[in-house]
Amino acid sequence: MRYPCPGCSADLEFDPKAGQLKCPYCGTEVSVPTENTARVIRENDLHAYLTPDAARLARLAENAVEVACESCGAVTEFTPPEVAGFCPFCAAKIVAQPIAADPLIAPEAVLPFAVPKKDAQVAVKKWLGSRWFAPSALKNMARQDGIAGVYLPHWTYDSQTQSRYRGQRGEHYWETERYSETDQNGRIVWKERQVQKTRWYPASGTVARFFDDILVAATGSVSETRLRGLEPWDLNALVSYEPAYLSGFKAQRYQVDLGTGFESAKEIMSGVIHSDVCSDIGGDEQRVHSIQTAYSDETFKHILLPVWIAAYRFEGKVFQVLINARTGEVQGERPYSIWKIAGAVLFVIAAIALFVWWQQGQEKPQV
Repeated sequence: MRYPCPGCSADLEFDPKAGQLKCPYCGTEVSVPTENTARVIRENDLHAYLTPDAARLARLAENAVEVACESCGAVTEFTPPEVAGFCPFCAAKIVAQPIAADPLIAPEAVLPFAVPKKDAQVAVKKWLGSRWFAPSALKNMARQDGIAGVYLPHWTYDSQTQSRYRGQRGEHYWETERYSETDQNGRIVWKERQVQKTRWYPASGTVARFFDDILVAATGSVSETRLRGLEPWDLNALVSYEPAYLSGFKAQRYQVDLGTGFESAKEIMSGVIHSDVCSDIGGDEQRVHSIQTAYSDETFKHILLPVWIAAYRFEGKVFQVLINARTGEVQGERPYSIWKIAGAVLFVIAAIALFVWWQQGQEKPQV
């Protein structure tokens, strides 16, 4: 869907600073359509969607197109007049022609961009400038004009859990222990000390917890560690998905399917459940032998989170810098300059040698 400007008929784009559609030419601002944003964000039944059903699939927008990067394989979607240009994930030039986007599990909600592109560019430049031992050519290699705004796909999962466990509860007690030492005169002297020991008792029981909005990234094009570094996300500010939010930006298709994402969510839940079990066992120490968890009332949402991505190539390798488009948090990777590191090492060695030479001169006896 295109959004013509009422002033000059150009295509409106979503403006992060204004929080609404804005004409890039005459500056006219228009509120985001409320057809979808007014509705309540729903939780969808997980098991109903695990079985493929074309009736539950939809496009991001009526005129959405998608293109696959031949270099890294990432598939991104956008709406005209946005163009493919460069891949936001690896900075390779897109040579494939866009095609009509395939239907997918439609996003239930979106977190709109709030950090403007200029602010993101400044953040990237500042981040690059603060990196020690980065190659001098890096600023030229990092295409500031190539920074891209991309909505990254995520799943959120809810589930009621009930877990049965078996383990042991450890309770500390103290015993007096005698030990020998040799004194200064070579004599053996017997002494006493208190030693902590543990009595173990069998423990079993059940713990229950409801998990709400366990967040799982559905992209494989960026580092999971980098994404975690962008957290927290203000998910309380999610709004119902409306194609207008995609205007002027790209969105990546999910690479992690719904079922695989839920398995990742279970791993996150298991850590919390393990802590609940330890707390339920009590005592001073705990041993957990087994945990069996039953899941019920499982629901999910497909949501889009906003990220500015600056991808650049240096000496044949791809590096990415990510900016949380809500908070401005920057996470990234960059190459190291071997020559700068070598120069710093040589400088330190030279400084130490000069100091030693000066010290020797000071200690030389005067005639």
